[in-house]
Amino acid sequence: MLPNRFPDRGELPEFNAVDASLWFVIAVYNLIDAAARCGVNLSDDDRLALEDGVDRILDGYAHGTRFGIRADEDGLLTAGVPGVQLTWMDAKVGDHVITPRIGKPVEVQALWLNALWLARRRSPSWRDLFARGRAAFESKFWNPSSGFLHDVVDVDGHAGSVDPSLRPNQIFALGGLPLVLVDGERARRALSIVEARLWTPIGLRSLDSSESSYVGHYAGGVAARDGSYHQGTVWPWLLTAFVEAWLRSRGRTAEAIAEARARFLTPLFDHLDEAGLGHVSEIADGDAPHRPNGCPFQAWSVGELLRLDRVVLVQQPGNPESVPGPSRNSSERAA
Repeated sequence: MLPNRFPDRGELPEFNAVDASLWFVIAVYNLIDAAARCGVNLSDDDRLALEDGVDRILDGYAHGTRFGIRADEDGLLTAGVPGVQLTWMDAKVGDHVITPRIGKPVEVQALWLNALWLARRRSPSWRDLFARGRAAFESKFWNPSSGFLHDVVDVDGHAGSVDPSLRPNQIFALGGLPLVLVDGERARRALSIVEARLWTPIGLRSLDSSESSYVGHYAGGVAARDGSYHQGTVWPWLLTAFVEAWLRSRGRTAEAIAEARARFLTPLFDHLDEAGLGHVSEIADGDAPHRPNGCPFQAWSVGELLRLDRVVLVQQPGNPESVPGPSRNSSERAA
């Protein structure tokens, strides 16, 4: 596992992040692909070091590591123990974890299956685990009655139990990662609901406002703020994966790119003069007028704005009907 925090004064690093190591795997393969596209030669030593790190992460996750993280029999990744926050929704007040999400969170499965899919290109040993997990994802996460994905399945280790809350975590199964897990009509249906109920001009709400635990304003003391941090508060960094999926569902046409720039990117540029000058805030209120809050200079918020502007919403030279992006389509996925 990779640490998610290095405390001050010589204390031990903290490792309560199930997704950090999986994001590292994605980054490794993005780096290798980018180097190949740009004609940059990675040294054998560097490549071996990166690939060895990937293998150690996948081996550890598959066989079991801290905090109950392990591959289940269905090929999906289960994670979590009481009292520990493991996903990016990691707010905690005293001993109370606000969003424990113990079981199989949807974005963790998207990262896990992407990591296996990428690693199997080099090592066939991951193919069976990927195939089992891919099939289990398709059968367990889609909620036909709601038209979007469950946020967590097999909650607290109870097979078949689900958390059907409408949260933005499902977007990573729809876009923003190399492998798309849900496309076609299901993706269009889910994206329509996410856009209607979670999208704001500065990002996506962390919880639908119709949920009983929704909090529309990030305010008050530490406990109140942490209690609302992922219970409706808007997060700009989520927007890029959503827009990438939104574009694919519309065929990545020049018209769709122009519409996406006007609808999703222009409000973020307008925000650059609103809080931290020239930067994008960490969060905003879920309720209108979506007052910016938290850190006014947030690296991942700014990074996603740049990725939207410079990568996702740029037409490929010589192909005005398409836009570059990290995601493979369904035919590539089946290969």
